[in-house]
Amino acid sequence: MEVEIKLRLQDSASHQKLSKLLSQFHTKTLIQENIFFDGTNSELTSNLAVLRVRFYDMDRNCVLSLKAKPMISGGVSRMEEHEEPFDPVLGRACIAEPWRLLSVNDSKILRKVRDEYGFGASGVVCLGGFRNLRAVHEWRGLKLELDETNYDFGTNYELECESADPEKHKELLEDFLKENGVQYSYSNVSKFAIFQSRKLPQ
Repeated sequence: MEVEIKLRLQDSASHQKLSKLLSQFHTKTLIQENIFFDGTNSELTSNLAVLRVRFYDMDRNCVLSLKAKPMISGGVSRMEEHEEPFDPVLGRACIAEPWRLLSVNDSKILRKVRDEYGFGASGVVCLGGFRNLRAVHEWRGLKLELDETNYDFGTNYELECESADPEKHKELLEDFLKENGVQYSYSNVSKFAIFQSRKLPQ
């Protein structure tokens, strides 16, 4: 189970302000490209599951993930998550020819989506995706991820933090943002849900 604090930043100015405040704690910046797949009959999305191939830093590496059973409330997201390394060359090939996912036999995730959801029984489709620029910071013992997510219909800004004690750490983050005048609200939808709706949260 992945548990994350998700705080949506109001705009680019809020994102830039927070980026400056956290600059001394910055450890790395990741360029992520997220591409999503489903069965022809929406076997995954109809069951609130998401199959994603994520490319890092222009195909330096690639990760396949399955996220399912999402719950997000009060700025805290909880969901089942499975991840495994994936060949970037194969990942690119699957975008052009999604059926190639069905030929991968050594993936626990792909075996799981076939067995539990019937993924691929009637074909596979690539849903497209979006890019995300993620700045990672080590701050007060927490790993903070400051995201600038670029959809083809606009840009969303978000602060994420994986936590074993989300209520305690959310309060710590909120106090920090309020003290420094950074405008934010609780995220109430996932990045994928925004992508599906094709509109930014209000």
